[in-house]
Amino acid sequence: MLTDIEIAQSAEMQPITKIADAAGVPDEKLEPYGKYKAKVDLSLLNELEAKSDGKLILVTAITPTPAGEGKTTTTIGLADGLTRIGKKAVIALREPSLGPVFGVKGGAAGGGYAQVVPMEDINLHFTGDFHAIGAANNLLAAMLDNHVYQGNSLNIDVRRITWKRCVDMNDRQLRFVTDGLGGRVNGVPREDGYDITVASEIMAVLCLASSITDLKARLGRIIVGYTYDEKPVTAADLKADGAMAALLKDALKPNLVQTLEGTPTFVHGGPFANIAHGCNSVIATKMAMKLGDYAVTEAGFGADLGAEKFLDIKCRMAGLTPSAVVVVATIRALKMHGGLAKTELGAENLVALEKGIPNLLRHVSNIKDVYGLPSVVAINRFPTDTDKEVELIIEKCRELGVNVVLSTVWADGGKGGEELAREVVRLCEEEKGNFTYSYDSSLSIEDKIRAIVQKIYRGKDITILPAAKKQIDKLRELGFDGCPVCMAKTQYSFSDDPAKLGAPEDFVVTIKNVKVSAGAGFIVALTGDIMTMPGLPKVPAAEKIDVDENGVIHGLF
Repeated sequence: MLTDIEIAQSAEMQPITKIADAAGVPDEKLEPYGKYKAKVDLSLLNELEAKSDGKLILVTAITPTPAGEGKTTTTIGLADGLTRIGKKAVIALREPSLGPVFGVKGGAAGGGYAQVVPMEDINLHFTGDFHAIGAANNLLAAMLDNHVYQGNSLNIDVRRITWKRCVDMNDRQLRFVTDGLGGRVNGVPREDGYDITVASEIMAVLCLASSITDLKARLGRIIVGYTYDEKPVTAADLKADGAMAALLKDALKPNLVQTLEGTPTFVHGGPFANIAHGCNSVIATKMAMKLGDYAVTEAGFGADLGAEKFLDIKCRMAGLTPSAVVVVATIRALKMHGGLAKTELGAENLVALEKGIPNLLRHVSNIKDVYGLPSVVAINRFPTDTDKEVELIIEKCRELGVNVVLSTVWADGGKGGEELAREVVRLCEEEKGNFTYSYDSSLSIEDKIRAIVQKIYRGKDITILPAAKKQIDKLRELGFDGCPVCMAKTQYSFSDDPAKLGAPEDFVVTIKNVKVSAGAGFIVALTGDIMTMPGLPKVPAAEKIDVDENGVIHGLF
């Protein structure tokens, strides 16, 4: 059986100029990066303003397990399926982070015969967007420490600096550092730390910005720390916003690539959904909606994280309304939620499946009953799945009024996504949604957090630790209480405890810290043991990656 990279390398890609032409991108708006990838000029969006939007389709999933769900693969296969049944589809995805690529999770370009290509480029450096984000992040850090060193006229309290440096690599050694050592000429000694680039607020800012002007304004609002009298200090106070925007001007342009079957795909931006808002850029999504009759996008991790943030943060800020939602699941993963070990997933087990199905049903119910959106369940079928197991899922979802479609896009590409494509078209044409958010922006910070925990996670309540309560009071005093909330939470459970699989009940979520991402425009509530700098596993994926004398990469999934 061919690996993902072998399938991708054997594909005959079309020149990116041909993909752009099929998508409706004029030649003068295309900025090629080699033969098979390009950036698209932002001015195209302004020129397409009068054109009506295509239908926006969100692909989300059940709570992830080591058994895998296949959300990106389904997104790609669905779009290829839509193309095969005569619809004009355009995809909008996030860019992969080098951390997971060299760590344990792998890339983010799909899998099997539902991939975006060139997959090696997309997973390794791509067009340099993440490097630009890291450079802008670290320029701000350098200007901040230089300001303190040069006399600190803003009166910044070095113990209350909140801005960290970043690097797009899993490197636990950098989580907590002491820098500025070596005497006066080498800086001011202080405790510091690094985030992974995808956790940088600049990543969130880039993905939520609507233009260069908006980008610069958001960058200027970023809070980097506080003065001795507890006043916030911003990037604009440090006069860093203009130079940061200059570093990001090309990174703000969405990247155009293609699927194995030639469907145009924007891959742009990549915040993680467990520590940030987990969606590709607003600009790429809007461009996909202008160019396609159907714009297919995905949001990170399970629907309690990625979909919640897509709907409550991204759609609220950008004025987007999805037409339909696809909830991806595998029978193997649901059996893990039912208590089976990963080694036991191959045999039929209706008891474990029935115990795990409530996880799927809770996600589906949230989309239907909380957000008021039409949805379909896509089951990524494995050869070990039995007809009885499939029938059990169909029966349980039917009770919620939601159809189940079997997907074989990993093995069959777009052909395996045609049935799902037809159901998505039916939902868009026949079942009009009544989209609402899970909370009103006028609620207090505490009540917004409580609404997410009770309505989406189905928890009993929240506990706010004293430090977090003090932080909330300060944010309210500074006027940030109208912002939406971005929950930083484990991706492995509805609760803040990764060990609570399935659909746990009667749990209380503990809020440990609350901070503002003023540039992004949301408040971050931290729960559990969330880290913004992952570490590498005992055997990193990097050990298997190599390149031969012809420059061909091997071992990349």
